[in-house]
Parts: sequence; structure tokens; C-alpha cells
Amino acid sequence: MSDTDPSSPLGDLGVLAQDSVTLADGLEHHELYTMGGLLTVLWHPADGDERAVIMCGGAMGGLLGGGGLYHELGTKLAAQNIAAARVSYRQPNRIDHCVLDLLATMQVLARRGARRFVTIGHSFGGAVAIRAAAAMHAELVPGVVTLATQSADCEPVSTLSDRQLLFFHGTNDQILPAQSSEMVRVMAGHGELVLLPGEDHLLKGASDQIVERLVDWLPETLAGPTNSQ
Repeated sequence: MSDTDPSSPLGDLGVLAQDSVTLADGLEHHELYTMGGLLTVLWHPADGDERAVIMCGGAMGGLLGGGGLYHELGTKLAAQNIAAARVSYRQPNRIDHCVLDLLATMQVLARRGARRFVTIGHSFGGAVAIRAAAAMHAELVPGVVTLATQSADCEPVSTLSDRQLLFFHGTNDQILPAQSSEMVRVMAGHGELVLLPGEDHLLKGASDQIVERLVDWLPETLAGPTNSQ
């Protein structure tokens, strides 16, 4: 599948040009210019790049995750030979556009050798991560992680019975209550919900706990075989 194939995510994106620079050892900055906006990806490369994690932010976009969680997680995953990408949407809060951004990023990573992915999304990004996974076969995307997800636009989670699902939510979230993640788990019919006592929507105080869990959970999920929880 080429970048110019109109039936591919990158073809749908209408990429006009691409540019990249190495920011530091183990961190690359990629930009894809389109008529619909600028898609930015921070990339933590890994040897082989056959396993990859794609992380996205909320309705306002962003590259960090709560408390810098995404940067720490990407660094630790790369040390385990798992690549990680942090996606900044072209048009935040437009669900179809944001899903396409993740799918196009998967295609870019696939050109570098990635064969299996897990998507991770915070808040609005939880719906983006779920919908991007639902657009792909389980062999390609065997798992999804959400952080303080909304329940709106998450209905496709009901099609992910063959994926591993992990939900994190703070009990003191004043923007989206923890019941949002529980509702998504119920729609899925399976998955694990981790409640984080006292944490608000950004989950900053629990970032170390979340990263610690994910550096174990993600390699297992990416290794397969895929089984529902």
C-alpha cells in the first residue's frame, strides 16, 4: 500500500509533504502536511519496530498524556524494543478526522516494519483509540487502553470481543466521571477497569502507577495470541 493509494489512510489524508528531525537519542519529530491541517507525531523508535503503541490525546489534542505519562511510557517501551508514537491531531475534537490520523500513523509505522499495534487514548482520545482499533483486524491491533475515557462515540467497542481492553479512570474526575469508563466496559462486554482513588481527569498523580502496569501489559498483549478478558 503506497502513500498515494487513494484507498489507504495516507491517501485519504492527502499528504502534501512530510518532514522529520531527530530531537534527541531515541526521539524523532515527524510532520505530515495536509490541506486538512498538520499531523504531528513524536516517535520513540525501537530495534525492529515490529511492535508499536500509538498514543493520542483528548479533545484539545496534546502529546504528553497526564503528568507526562506518554513521554515516560514511550521511553520505557523503546527500551523493551517496542516502538511508540504520540499523535497530535490535525483537527482536535473531530472524531472521524482524528481516527484517520491514527490509521495514517499506523501506515507510516508499518512502512518501518511495525506489524502489531496497541492504541491508547486519553479522554476524547479513548473513543479515537477504540474506533481506530475497530477499523483494523485483531491480528494487527490486539488491544486498546483508555485513560479517563468519554463514553460518547465508543459504541464500536462492542465489536472488540477478540481484543484485550484496559481502562483507567480516576475516582475524583470532575470532567468525566468514572462511570464513563464503566459504561464503555459494559458495552464491550469484557475488559479490566482500574479505578484510581482520588485522581482527577489528568491522572497526574497516578502516572507512575499507570506506566508500571502498562510496561508489563503491553508486551504481553502485543505478543499474542489475542484472547478476550
